[in-house]
Amino acid sequence: MSALRVYYDGLCPLCTREINHIKRLDTQGLLDMQDINAADFTQRFPHIDPVKADRILHGELPDGRIILGLDVTCTAWSLVGKGHWFAFMRWPVIKPVADQVYLFFARHRHRISGWFGRPSVCDDRCQTKL
Repeated sequence: MSALRVYYDGLCPLCTREINHIKRLDTQGLLDMQDINAADFTQRFPHIDPVKADRILHGELPDGRIILGLDVTCTAWSLVGKGHWFAFMRWPVIKPVADQVYLFFARHRHRISGWFGRPSVCDDRCQTKL
């Protein structure tokens, strides 16, 4: 297994853009990116609930521990040498606020993508998430 497996929403344009960016920086192959919308996702990863993974970003460490939300983001960016961009989000004073902002973003990410000219490619399932 890689240093971090990331379970992401491949139907979210902003999410996919970030995943593609970080993949380009992952020259050592430390990250394993898995789209929770893949047809065989639940067969390959029965221990990950795709509904929960849709609500909050899930990551899996080599020892099987699951990490969530900005902990996944910060870990992934650290592994590709850009952790300094996000380290402040884990500072004790900022962490609770950053986590709440992340949860708001996660809930509304398809709508927010549209604000940036990246319309969602998902079907009616995405609208029920908002």
